[in-house]
Amino acid sequence: MPITTGFNHIATLTSDMNRTITFYETAFDAKVIFEIERSEDHPWMKIVDVGGGAALNIFEARAGEIIGERRRPGHRGAVDHFAFAVDSRATLEGVKERLVAAGAQEVGEIQRLGGELSLFFRDADGLELEVCCPDDPQS
Repeated sequence: MPITTGFNHIATLTSDMNRTITFYETAFDAKVIFEIERSEDHPWMKIVDVGGGAALNIFEARAGEIIGERRRPGHRGAVDHFAFAVDSRATLEGVKERLVAAGAQEVGEIQRLGGELSLFFRDADGLELEVCCPDDPQS
């Protein structure tokens, strides 16, 4: 059994902090719980609670400083994508509607991947992301 209890946070970059925060608040009811203002030795950062004890640490950087094209696996940087977890297909279907309303790009179709249902999309910055839930054939 692993000794960890899961992920604490994932750090990601944006060229527009306000747009990105609005996206996650709208799509997932996420909440900003901490902020570090830009200084000479630290970029502007917000910590966003996304539920389940997990957070996004979002750093603002100039677009030219963000490496990777974000379109093809292997070209997106060291972290290709990450997935949010929800509890059921019904919640996943609701999240799909919320993603569209929040301005997500390329919202896909719900698909089965092994024992899970999966939905891929791109956030406000074009980052490839996923939302998953257990596949309950009776739902």
